[in-house]
Amino acid sequence: MTAPTLTALRPLTLGRHQVWPPVVLAPMAGITNVGFRRLCREQGGGIYVCEMITTRALVERNPKTLRMIAFGEDEQPRSLQLYGTDPEITAAAVRIVVEQDLADHIDLNFGCPVPKVTRRGGGSALPWRRRLFARLVKAAVDAASPAGVPVTVKMRKRIDDDHLTYVEAGLAAQDAGVAAVALHGRTAAQRYSGTADWDAIATLKQALDVPVLGNGDIWEADDALRMVAHTGVDGVVIGRGCLGRPWLFADLEAAFNGRPERRLPTLGEVAVTMRRHAELLVDQFVAGARNPARGERDGCTDFRKHVAWYLKGFPVGSELRRSLAMIDSLAQLDDLLGKLDPSAPFPVETLGQPRGRTNSPGKVFLPDGWLASRDDDTVPDGAELDDSGG
Repeated sequence: MTAPTLTALRPLTLGRHQVWPPVVLAPMAGITNVGFRRLCREQGGGIYVCEMITTRALVERNPKTLRMIAFGEDEQPRSLQLYGTDPEITAAAVRIVVEQDLADHIDLNFGCPVPKVTRRGGGSALPWRRRLFARLVKAAVDAASPAGVPVTVKMRKRIDDDHLTYVEAGLAAQDAGVAAVALHGRTAAQRYSGTADWDAIATLKQALDVPVLGNGDIWEADDALRMVAHTGVDGVVIGRGCLGRPWLFADLEAAFNGRPERRLPTLGEVAVTMRRHAELLVDQFVAGARNPARGERDGCTDFRKHVAWYLKGFPVGSELRRSLAMIDSLAQLDDLLGKLDPSAPFPVETLGQPRGRTNSPGKVFLPDGWLASRDDDTVPDGAELDDSGG
């Protein structure tokens, strides 16, 4: 199949930052740490966002949260996503980011659909309360603008099919001064099921003057080109599509530069990438540990969740898969990777298939009375989360 042709795109402008290709790695809890982001950046350009940081945890100097705000020395721009529900706490958190030079770009999370977030009125639930949403975004922009730090927002279409918010919220965010708006073309009720609504992304692009980024169902680089052609967006956000496939960012860079090459690595090449990923995680955990042996074990433990994604579709026996998902050291990983068939070809039947979470639609849990008034801008009791990362 011939790849779609690319319409004329310019670099994505976020404040003083010019980003090419216009590709953003979405923050994913437990995934987009320093090691994984470096692995992806080694493949291609873009913006690579760290794990979600909660505003209250940052303001209260939660030790876990402070450890999560970590970037590589060569990581530019440093991109940080904040989650909050209280405009005052959000502004305080942004001021900390600015005053302590913790990041070069701030994204605000209005897309998270998980119950522990939405039942407090946060994430994808918050845009329904339009005055509270506008206040929060304006507070963040006002706190960041004196330092020239751009603020963006990422959101979903709505809570469910009966509670539409994305165009109104996009316009409110634009009025508040955001640098860009990203839309995941699903409702909170859909979670990660079904098909992303690219028509909704096109509608938002037509409604806004600021750059719009599209998110949802980009499994291959050519999907990104199709989204751009279908919606006219200024860039794309990559989430689950890169799980076990960090070379997707190499394909995306090639695609946005008009080149046809796409990577189909053999199992041996995938093993090299797996080893590099584990090594970067070990380096990250060793740097933050008092005991290097403990750091290596923690890094290998963190790597385990990626094994199934890397090996999806390859002819690898269940016992070897299980052993790889239980490693405690790089030496153990090296021994097990040596048992793989390096000549096994890439399983092309997995191209375009969903990766990561593929759950069913479900009820969106909300605070009592949340849907009763769109103009109530009261912060719900107990709305702020005190830990980070999901």
